[in-house]
Amino acid sequence: MLKFPAVSMRHTIFIRMVVTYLAIILPILLLGLYLYNWSYRNASQDLSRATLSQLTYYLEDLNREVEWMEIQQYDLAQDTELNKIAVTWNYMDDVQKRESLNYISQRLTSLKNSSAYIGDVFVHIRTINKTLSAMNGIDDFDSSKFNFFRSVDLRKEGRLINWNNFLELSVTQSSGRRNEPPLFIVQIELDNEKLKDSLRAINAYEESGSLLVSRLTDYALGTENSSPEMIESYHQAIDEGNLYNWELDGIRYHIDSFTSDKLGMAVATYLPEKAVKRPLTKFVVWAWLFAAASFLAVLIYSYATYKFVQKPLLVLIRSFKRMESGSLDIQIDHARKDEFGYLYLRFNQMLSRLRMLIDQDYTQKLMMQRAELKQLQSQINPHFLYNSFFILSALAKQGDSSRIEEFSGMLGEYFRFITRNGEDNVRLAEETRHSRMYTEIQKMRFSRRIQVQFDELPEDMEELRVPRLILQPIIENAYEHCLEKQAEDGELRVSFEQEKREIRIIVEDNGSGLTDERIETLRRRLNQNGGTHEVTGMSNIHRRIQLIYGEGSGLFLDRSMLNGLRVEIRIRLTGGEGLVQTIDR
Repeated sequence: MLKFPAVSMRHTIFIRMVVTYLAIILPILLLGLYLYNWSYRNASQDLSRATLSQLTYYLEDLNREVEWMEIQQYDLAQDTELNKIAVTWNYMDDVQKRESLNYISQRLTSLKNSSAYIGDVFVHIRTINKTLSAMNGIDDFDSSKFNFFRSVDLRKEGRLINWNNFLELSVTQSSGRRNEPPLFIVQIELDNEKLKDSLRAINAYEESGSLLVSRLTDYALGTENSSPEMIESYHQAIDEGNLYNWELDGIRYHIDSFTSDKLGMAVATYLPEKAVKRPLTKFVVWAWLFAAASFLAVLIYSYATYKFVQKPLLVLIRSFKRMESGSLDIQIDHARKDEFGYLYLRFNQMLSRLRMLIDQDYTQKLMMQRAELKQLQSQINPHFLYNSFFILSALAKQGDSSRIEEFSGMLGEYFRFITRNGEDNVRLAEETRHSRMYTEIQKMRFSRRIQVQFDELPEDMEELRVPRLILQPIIENAYEHCLEKQAEDGELRVSFEQEKREIRIIVEDNGSGLTDERIETLRRRLNQNGGTHEVTGMSNIHRRIQLIYGEGSGLFLDRSMLNGLRVEIRIRLTGGEGLVQTIDR
């Protein structure tokens, strides 16, 4: 089964193509959602405009009725016969009293019948201790109503007064004497059932309801859909200023209201939002179908993209990964005739061409390495051979046969190592032993004026394979170009360092006269062909190491802690062609 390569998923073509498709389809879905909300807002606004117009007309009509009642009420309060009864009742005979009371009763009945909103009309006459009613006729004096309406401040309560959740109109007739109760009070009581009928008439839907409220008098009247809890919730929403987000028992309502300053009252209609959205039900169904179709299209598109684009691309990526790991004998077997078939064909041809070029390049590099090694050997042998003969000659003159034997043995081992042509890579222990032997030979020449500190090679590094003749030429350069010129106190130090991914061999001397500019010049020439014998030898070693082990390996020059030149041989244990490895014991 194919797996995604170890890269960030957001960088894959598959994810980008799916995201691109989503970037195309999501705006369409969002546009549909916007159109739905826009349609709902328009429906709500159209409903509100129609309802507000109806509510305005309703309150204006109710105000006209109230004004008519007030006119009739004031006219009744000024009636001569009513005032006569209130003032001269004790001076009237029984016939006059009966005739006056009958007249007033007829006036009350006529006033009640003049408006459908009037439930009853009362006249509370204190002086005769009677209460006259259009519905109940003559009755005992209702002192509780008389005292209530007598104490009402119309400037605070407004035109309409709340009495036991009934709307009342009240007019008092003063006695003309200071601190004396009024002669009588004319009270008009509005019919709540008739008001409910009028509220039902403005309900546009079966689920809707209407309220007639007065925050000034705490009056509230609603249709059948208006429960006490709903009226209380409505008042609470008004107090909190949250009328347009009115919600009760988990149901949100669309509400429209209008307030009449003349009446000091407000009328409101409410409708569940689901009823407002009902005409959009089909739109919602189609929107969900469109969303489901879009989701299905995303799945189909994603599958098709993976099958026809991502999966073939992963085959190519996996082949490239194997090629990067050094496997060049892979071929992509396929029968495709599309663009990926062309890429697979070219990939196979590229690998064949690459193998051919690598074979040619490797053969050329190998020949160059061996040629450079031969050149390096030819440079070392004559120079060192002359000095060796001079040492033997001096020892022979001295007659020191034991040292001649020792020196001859070391010299034989030395030339046996540098002249053998069996293999180009040896154990680091052998390369180090050869270099140490070279320093021992040089000690016989410069033992009095050159001190050598040659550290022991760590055991973990002994079995590592390295190119032959990479350390001894560096030591020879130190003698030839620095230490031989020292009259006394010459120092040479060879040390070893090891890290997890790299080994370092360090050669330091205390040669005098080496400036920073000279070190920088040596660094630049290190990567150039030709030049002095000194740089040419180190350049050969540097190129051989870099050629085999890649970037990060080679020779690195710096100033030594001994104030001379520091040459550091770095060989990375990973990367390159991997020729640094432990020899099987």
